[in-house]
Amino acid sequence: MPENTPIDSEVLTHVIEREVGGWQGKLRRNPLFHLLLAFFVGIIAGLGAVAFRRLIGLMHNLFFFGQWSFSFDALKHSDASIWGAGIILAPIIGGLIVVWLVRNFAPEAKGHGVPEVMDAIYYKRGVIRPAVVLIKALASAITIGSGGSVGREGPIIQMGAAFGSSLSQWLRLHEWQRLGLIAAGAGAGIAATFNTPVGGILFAVELMLVEVSARTLVPVMIATGTATFVSRLFLGNHPSFVIPASIIASTAHETAADYAAYVIFGLLVGGVGLLFTNTLYWTEDLLEKWFKNAYLRTILGMASVGLAMYLIQRFTGHYYVEGVGYATVQNVLESTLLNPGFLLLLLVLKVFSFSVTLGSGGSGGVFSPSLFVGAVLGGAFAALVTHWIPGYQMGMAVGAALGMAGMVGASTGAAVTGAVMIFEMTNDYHIIIPLIVVSGLAFGVRRLFTRESIYTRKLIRRGHFIPEARHSNLYLMRPAAQLIETPMVRLRGDRTLADLQKILLHRRELPHVLIIEGTMPLAVIPAHRVAEILRREIRHVPLSDLASTDWVAVRDDSQLYDLVARLRACACETALLCKKDPPEHHEDVVAVVTVEDILSYASLPQVLLRPERGPQ
Repeated sequence: MPENTPIDSEVLTHVIEREVGGWQGKLRRNPLFHLLLAFFVGIIAGLGAVAFRRLIGLMHNLFFFGQWSFSFDALKHSDASIWGAGIILAPIIGGLIVVWLVRNFAPEAKGHGVPEVMDAIYYKRGVIRPAVVLIKALASAITIGSGGSVGREGPIIQMGAAFGSSLSQWLRLHEWQRLGLIAAGAGAGIAATFNTPVGGILFAVELMLVEVSARTLVPVMIATGTATFVSRLFLGNHPSFVIPASIIASTAHETAADYAAYVIFGLLVGGVGLLFTNTLYWTEDLLEKWFKNAYLRTILGMASVGLAMYLIQRFTGHYYVEGVGYATVQNVLESTLLNPGFLLLLLVLKVFSFSVTLGSGGSGGVFSPSLFVGAVLGGAFAALVTHWIPGYQMGMAVGAALGMAGMVGASTGAAVTGAVMIFEMTNDYHIIIPLIVVSGLAFGVRRLFTRESIYTRKLIRRGHFIPEARHSNLYLMRPAAQLIETPMVRLRGDRTLADLQKILLHRRELPHVLIIEGTMPLAVIPAHRVAEILRREIRHVPLSDLASTDWVAVRDDSQLYDLVARLRACACETALLCKKDPPEHHEDVVAVVTVEDILSYASLPQVLLRPERGPQ
């Protein structure tokens, strides 16, 4: 078999789950050994983060200056390239190399990385191919080093997770151990690159762990702490950004006006975060639709990125939007970029170059671009409110810090991680409350429009649903009758839509409609269906013509998992909770429950409520 042929994940998982004896079987049952593995994963993740940053420096120096050097300071703007306008070709050349690597060796290395880890956890039983580690590192370093506008955190997360998975496969660990080490590797990677150990733990908890318990959380803690320590040994104990303490400390004396500004800003960041996510996937769809050939798509897309990068350097003196963009973020934090119009221009250019880089086949993360967008948006907001409101002042560093936390929460869905990571970077407790307010509101605005984050939307497009909540079996063990939140009305089938409208005039909430015939239940019109038919001009159509007879009867004392099983087995979306099964009278029907009710109540993944497929 050629080396680049993907391994069948089903075959591989059956092999690694097989009960074995010998030293591997004994060790995997030893809790102390599992913790030692987490320690080892942390060491490798820390070293990997350091090596990856060095590799980015090497690629940047090769593409921009033709030099073999690992020296690179992400917080300082790069000097102008020796190639002049020829630097426009650098992203094109880098993009072509990346597309070739990804297509021939590791398709999982394409894009921003974290969705692939989540997909492996939920749909491949934690199996990530070892080749992903090397190809992802090389592809992302080339993309970033050649000027692609993406982040380095997503690749580090994916590499840490891949190592945890590969180690688990080699040792034939249990699935829960494998998934735990994947989360540990991911959290360790982001903790090492940002020097934020607590943020790394929370990232793993919010996005990676399918089970939050001592046996999974302690390994994550060990790995993130170890990776951070290793990173500090090589890179120093410095925050990712240098934030002026004197400016941030102003949050210790907040007024009502400050909190009003934080609320408004949180809502604004949420809207921009939604735009940030949508623009990425709109761009990907357009480029794939217009340019079917992957190499042609890369040439044209990365040419536009290179042109934008060159033009902004030509007229302003710095590349600003190339690579991870941390130098620009540092400028905002130091209040050296004061023009809000220019900051908003940088925001637009960053969103454009980021979306085109990934949409045309690049490899890199979304974390750094979200920090960039949040920082320039926060700086612009602080400058504008200070100018527009007499006597009111907001430091640009404060606005930038709040914007970074809010954008992470809105785009990735890791709202707690975003707030805590920025708090760790500032090392100032006073800013924690504004961080919580802005990050929480930004997340809420995005969640108001869509439940999918920038990570999960990529998987949804494949038909892979990721649960939004991680909880115990509490909801599944409760009686199905506790789902009753939507009211129900009983009507004869010969009643019309006009009759239903009159009844609903006196109700605050749309009910499920149970259609009865004689003494028996006949059909159902779910509440969401009621809303649809009320918009039609069919006032005198009998309700029985609009109702569905596709329902299943379930006893009202059944537990929720029994109800889900019945709906799946019968391929139904509606259940009647009854005192008797089957019901002998329509009075036996206690309530109507739909799939939408279950999703809302228990926050279960939609895939769980798909009907079971019979034999093909």
